[in-house]
Amino acid sequence: MRNTLLRLGYCALALGLLTGCENSNYRDLDDFMAETKARPAGVIKPIPVFKAYKAFSYAATAQRSPFERPIEVTEITRLRMTSNVKPDSNRNKEFLEQFNIESLSMVGTLQQEDTLWALLQDNDGGVHRVKNGNYMGHDHGQIVETGETYISVIEIVPNGVDGWVERPRTVKLKTIDDK
Repeated sequence: MRNTLLRLGYCALALGLLTGCENSNYRDLDDFMAETKARPAGVIKPIPVFKAYKAFSYAATAQRSPFERPIEVTEITRLRMTSNVKPDSNRNKEFLEQFNIESLSMVGTLQQEDTLWALLQDNDGGVHRVKNGNYMGHDHGQIVETGETYISVIEIVPNGVDGWVERPRTVKLKTIDDK
């Protein structure tokens, strides 16, 4: 019984506090609302008419991709389209084979005795030293020639049927103008 009276007392106290907080002095707010409602309604612009999308039919699928460099004549002579080409699955992968060849850029060369080393920068900013015979890129690319301004690579890629073909690639020296 005492708990019930205590609860009723708390409820009465809360009700009294809530009624004491009421303030009907919102005249400025009421005036603003009345003024806003009295204004004339604005005109909403109609939704713009969009032109229908016209699909583009790309008919150059058999040609070279415009995003790949054209094959140079010196590289075509090295291209061997033999059917017995295949990657060596027993060979240990080298460090630069974890990178896509497009993400590697040549930043310089280094001559050490009779060996010309090329300096390659990966997309993480690391610089690596490579020479003829080293591998790079995802497609089993082997460096076949190193020059002062380029690295020639022969990649072994699937031919789309059952075999493999060799594809020449060139990584050129990155200059100040290249970004």
